[in-house]
Amino acid sequence: MADILTIGEILVEVMAKEVGQRFNETGEFVGPFASGAPAIFIDQAAKTGSTAGIIAKIGNDAFGELNYRKLEQDGVDVSFIQKTPLKSTGVAFVTYKEDGDRDFIFHIQDSASGLIGPDDIKKEDFVDCNYFHVMGTSLFSEGLRQAVKKAIDCCKESGTKVSFDPNMRKELLQDPIMKEFLEYVLDHCDIFLPGGDELELLLGTNDEEKAVAYLLEKGVQYVIVKNGSKGCRAYCKEASFTVESLKVVEVDPTGAGDCFAGTFISCMNQGIGFRQSVMYANTAGALAVTKKGPMEGNTHLEEIKGFTK
Repeated sequence: MADILTIGEILVEVMAKEVGQRFNETGEFVGPFASGAPAIFIDQAAKTGSTAGIIAKIGNDAFGELNYRKLEQDGVDVSFIQKTPLKSTGVAFVTYKEDGDRDFIFHIQDSASGLIGPDDIKKEDFVDCNYFHVMGTSLFSEGLRQAVKKAIDCCKESGTKVSFDPNMRKELLQDPIMKEFLEYVLDHCDIFLPGGDELELLLGTNDEEKAVAYLLEKGVQYVIVKNGSKGCRAYCKEASFTVESLKVVEVDPTGAGDCFAGTFISCMNQGIGFRQSVMYANTAGALAVTKKGPMEGNTHLEEIKGFTK
């Protein structure tokens, strides 16, 4: 049994070698790297000392094996991962713009991850689970949405806390089904971990204090607004505080927010206080960007402590 569970896509990432490289021009790429937002999250949760598993499907192929081996080596409970011969493991291609932004081409919808459905949710898996983490990137199919809904129902029965990182692009809200489901997850979460723009997109206001007050009044216990290189702002009913970002040289920003979330949930699971958990998470997110590859910058808790003031 795992103290922390998540669900969703496991894939490989293939990255442009040069900044400014375009998809419509021939260029060099590096990889494949183990990736997928929930996979990065759960890898970090395990590396920082919690028992952690991901409900997922991978193809019976080399890309799937690369991810399976990486997660297993880092301490993730891989017993929740199913290998299937029906579909291949997903792939994401990424290029980097001069301003630090990124472009992606995803091959996920028709990958093994697209086969995840409500039948993959087992009530017994949540009996002794402390946290279930939901990511907006993992809500791309009706099967996955129904699986998440069933899992949330299991959490209500077992007392498992639900954490939610929307991790979304603005265009997702143009889909009324997706918008409605994101709002459903938000209504049922105990911990909300948005980026600053995501808070505005989902709540419809750029007044952070007002949006957070509304969420806390609705019953969300903790809200942490992630602002990348600017650090984060953390809220609960008893307190609010800002944590400045650790100064590092950025190599690859992919996965920093997932690493932040994995560290925070893992620390809270281990009984580390709210403020200290946020500080460790903030440091972990900064350290994540210093290595090329989505999971290559994931760190152990002792490493994080060494950089946290």
